[in-house]
Amino acid sequence: MEAVKQIIRDVPDFPKEGIIFKDITPLLADPVAFQKSINTLKDRYTDKRVDVVVGVEARGFIFASALAYALGTGVVMVRKPGKLPYKTFQETYSLEYGTDTAEVHQDAFRSGQNILVIDDVLATGGTLAATLDLIQKNFKDVKVVETAFLIELDFLKGREKLKNTPVYSMIHY
Repeated sequence: MEAVKQIIRDVPDFPKEGIIFKDITPLLADPVAFQKSINTLKDRYTDKRVDVVVGVEARGFIFASALAYALGTGVVMVRKPGKLPYKTFQETYSLEYGTDTAEVHQDAFRSGQNILVIDDVLATGGTLAATLDLIQKNFKDVKVVETAFLIELDFLKGREKLKNTPVYSMIHY
């Protein structure tokens, strides 16, 4: 993973001053690094009976789609409000300044399914905690096997917000 980590670019002062943004676009553009990332995830989940990979808007869709294809599973999107065309469940959560909302289709999962939730970066954990709440409150008969991330920013302690759910991150900063 060290070779993959080296491809991720630091962008200082984005999206605001004082933040060093971890830009995954060079990794996505590199076919070897992207394939290595997906294959690492595939190897981890091949024997875990995953039925559906859930991608969190927006970069999580990239990893969820590729991993679902590699595993031969379905893929479900968790999106911002008003982006899904059918009936949805919603979960509103707090941000540093204000709130946001996550949505998923009401028919996204079937009873008994094992779910893997994936996103590109685990930072403060707010979005992923809301995604897990959204799934667990509205789909009582499914199991979240794990939450997975390409990158975890350890110093932000986002993992602490993902109570009672195993967390896997490929790369740590």
